[in-house]
Amino acid sequence: MTDHTPDFAAEKARAAAWFRELRDTIVEAFEAMEDSHAEGPFSAAAPGRFEVTQTSRTSDDGSDAGGGLMSVMRNGRVFEKVGVNVSEVYGTLGEAAQSSMAARKGLPGMAEDPRFWASGISLVAHMQNPHVPAVHMNTRMFWTPHAWWFGGGSDLNPALEYAEDTQHFHHQQRRHLDPHGADLYPRLKDWADEYFFIPHRNRARGVGGIFMDDHCTGDWESDFALTQDIGRAFLPAFLPLVDRRRTQPFTEDDREAQLIHRGVYAEYNLVYDRGTKFGLQTGHDPSAVLMSLPPLAKWV
Repeated sequence: MTDHTPDFAAEKARAAAWFRELRDTIVEAFEAMEDSHAEGPFSAAAPGRFEVTQTSRTSDDGSDAGGGLMSVMRNGRVFEKVGVNVSEVYGTLGEAAQSSMAARKGLPGMAEDPRFWASGISLVAHMQNPHVPAVHMNTRMFWTPHAWWFGGGSDLNPALEYAEDTQHFHHQQRRHLDPHGADLYPRLKDWADEYFFIPHRNRARGVGGIFMDDHCTGDWESDFALTQDIGRAFLPAFLPLVDRRRTQPFTEDDREAQLIHRGVYAEYNLVYDRGTKFGLQTGHDPSAVLMSLPPLAKWV
């Protein structure tokens, strides 16, 4: 990260436009998957469609502080609940967010100039068929007068794990990251394993993926290109798994395993996830922030 970063107005606009473009591509692909599900469990239902809601955020003085689009599909043929949100927010960080960011990132001057801008895409999919894995993906850009950086990644969260699905998901991540450096995929994979770990359960949230935060080499174009390829990796990593498993018969025990796994997923998002904490701390629409929570879950 760099000190005394410029305003980056053009770069911010490009990043926000890219996240919106990625959102549109994913929404179209998911609705096409709903339309094509013509046999197997849930195929008799109407194909799901995204309900799109404009979200907004206001500062403490009531002025505009950005917003975004919350797109949620519920009770489809393939997706039980999936959200694909994009946002572009700005303003000043509150004291709690300032302290957290200054402590974690070592940024002096946050109290004197707490302005920020952030844009990104966030996706979580909970599936109808327990054999189809849940999945999470996000990418984002963050700016303050003191530094800018990118973050994000994607990770797979199966209730019923298949080794070939895990292998495919990771292979696609590597394929998209290798052009940016052969050391990148192993490093971001290890980072995901560390980040998506649930200490109070002493277990991983799922089977991993890739994750990065605070990514700033000083070369904005290069870092943005990497962030774009993290987003581009998502559909080829995930859609073949959905297609492979969506018609597979399942039992009540399979559904039970899915609901219990969702409980573990919800615990992580509410207790540890930085994005959830930041969204709630900065006054973003709580429905959009908590979109990641499953529609049904179970604890034993």
